[in-house]
Amino acid sequence: MPNSIPLRLVLASASPARRKLLHAAGIEPDVLVSGVDESQVVTERAEDLCLELARLKAQAVVGRLRPSPDERTLVLGCDSVLAFDGEIFGKPADEADAVARWERMRGRSGVLHTGHCLIDVVHESRAEAVASTIVRFADVSDDEIAAYVATGEPLAVAGAFTIDGLGGAFLDGVDGDPGTVIGLSLPLLRRLLGELDLRIIDLWTKVAAGGQTVEALGTVQP
Repeated sequence: MPNSIPLRLVLASASPARRKLLHAAGIEPDVLVSGVDESQVVTERAEDLCLELARLKAQAVVGRLRPSPDERTLVLGCDSVLAFDGEIFGKPADEADAVARWERMRGRSGVLHTGHCLIDVVHESRAEAVASTIVRFADVSDDEIAAYVATGEPLAVAGAFTIDGLGGAFLDGVDGDPGTVIGLSLPLLRRLLGELDLRIIDLWTKVAAGGQTVEALGTVQP
C-alpha cells in the first residue's frame, strides 16, 4: 500500500497479564508505565472510576512520548476494579484486607469492570469504553483463602483475585469476556480501534523462529 506507515501500540500499564494477553492475540506492544497516583480519583461508581483512571494513564504516557513521523502511535490505558456488595475493590491494602475480602466474596458474585482508553497520538483522537463481566466466586475454605493470600498473588490485583493464575481455581465461572477479568478486553479493543478507523489486524505481528525479531504485518495510512 503506497504512503503507508507502521502502526505502533504503547501499553500504559505495568501489568504482565495485559501484555501476555495482547501477545497471545498477535500484538506486541511497547510498555511505558504511567506512574499515575490512583488515589487521586474518588467516585462512587466503579465504571466511572476505572474509566477515569484508564484515561489518566493513557494521557500521562502520551505526554511523555515523542512520536516519530515514520509511524502512527496509539496509547492504550486500562484500569480494573471489582464492584461487590455496593463497594469498589481495587488492590487490597495488605494480607488481612485480602483475607477479609475473600471471606465476604466466597460463594457470591461481583462485577469486574475494566476501563479502556485508546488515544491516537498523531491524529489527537480518542476512543474509550468500559467492559464489565460477572464473576462467580467459589465457596472456598478458610484454609484455601489463607494459602492463596500467602502466595502474594491477591495483593497485586484488583479485587484480590485473578482468573489467569492461582486464583482461577477459586472461581466457579464468569458471565462475559474473561479478558475483562484479566484486565483487557480484546473484543472491546477491536471496537475502539474501529472508532479510530483502524482494524485489530493492523496491529498483528509475526515473531520469527526463536522469538528473536518481531516483524509488523500491517501498515496504515499516516
